[in-house]
Amino acid sequence: MNYHKVRQPKLADAILQQLETMILEGSLLPGQKLPPERELAKQFEVSRPSLREAIQKLEAKGLVYRRQGGGTYVHNQLQSALADPLFQLISSKPETQFDLLEFRHALEGISAYYAALRGTEADFKQIQQGFKLTQEKAQSQIVEQVEALYEFYLAIAEASHNLVIVHLVQGMAVLIKKNIAQNIEILSAKPEILPSLDKHRDSLMVAILARDPEAARMASHHHLSFIEESLLQLGQEENRLQRAMRRVQKELKH
Repeated sequence: MNYHKVRQPKLADAILQQLETMILEGSLLPGQKLPPERELAKQFEVSRPSLREAIQKLEAKGLVYRRQGGGTYVHNQLQSALADPLFQLISSKPETQFDLLEFRHALEGISAYYAALRGTEADFKQIQQGFKLTQEKAQSQIVEQVEALYEFYLAIAEASHNLVIVHLVQGMAVLIKKNIAQNIEILSAKPEILPSLDKHRDSLMVAILARDPEAARMASHHHLSFIEESLLQLGQEENRLQRAMRRVQKELKH
């Protein structure tokens, strides 16, 4: 039997893998500056030449870039594919509102499921803080409400410990926030609806904290279904009102 020599991975490649993992997990965010080489080498307990080689490979992959005399930064265009002109066009079309809601059913439902299944105590604390912020911002400007709600949903996604889900939620932030803002603007016409939304989010959080994946997914679906049904109902009422106004105007002309 022939035995092949076991090769130790090159130190620079091991450092490269560690840095890639940090970017993928969100420990290093797009646009964030990497610590100085001296500090980073000390943290990894490696030589500066090996670290420098790893960073050069990271740069060759397009994951980081250097500023002359200003350090090394995680590339801030990592999510550009999810923020291209097509997605901006989608967010500008009112008729895509329900398409986005349907997409959120899938994305947020699975996020809630895995958050309940895998979430840590630290994750649950973050979700609770996010929910509290949504309540505090309930009477604030729409922009502040949207940011608070997005951060709440992002905290749930992060608790799922699924990197694809997290990056998808982050990459589609513009679309998701736009959809949330449109929903708030329309539903605010009937203030009595808003307390129900808060109760739904509370039920979602409770199911996640209870570590009940199926209940969490159902709570997410119930929340978004209620929004969808409320929007449809308000749209029908608006159409009836417009028809009534046209009839009145027609009668006045005669």
